[in-house]
Amino acid sequence: MIITISGLPGTGTTTASKLLQEKTGMEFISSGEIFRSIAADLGLSLADFGKLAELDVTYDRQIDDRQKELSKTKDNLILEGRLAGHMSLEVPPSKKILRVLLKAPLETRVRRIMNREGSNSSFKFELEQTKTREESERVRYDMYYGIDIADLMLYDLVIDSSKFDPETIVDLILRAAKKVDE
Repeated sequence: MIITISGLPGTGTTTASKLLQEKTGMEFISSGEIFRSIAADLGLSLADFGKLAELDVTYDRQIDDRQKELSKTKDNLILEGRLAGHMSLEVPPSKKILRVLLKAPLETRVRRIMNREGSNSSFKFELEQTKTREESERVRYDMYYGIDIADLMLYDLVIDSSKFDPETIVDLILRAAKKVDE
């Protein structure tokens, strides 16, 4: 079984994925962590790194190609990232897959991002940074792959993470995964 968990920044994809890993023992691969690591290595903010990635497809392609390859070759895997569901479209039909999307209102997500990153900036500043980052990603995903990240038709399960705690979200994912695996 492969479970992909996608969502915009601050929706709780990493939290849900880590908790799911703890409960299942499945391997967990996070594209967001890879992206943040590259940005930090370059000494760039996520928004500035996003702009750099708009100019050089290499960064996104590295992450996306890795997810495609893992989804084709591994089992018992949690793939977390904005495009994880899309990057798993080449999974052989013999493999069972559950594509999950977490969503939440923008203001909720910005507060979570600020809390996660220990930001001392104003809410207004972080809101603009998040909007800039998300617009950069939207443009890149459309330009590179023709993907409209607002289109939810790909996903088997869509959960509003502002309405549920992480434990409940993971329980919903596990219930759905059990049905897919039957």
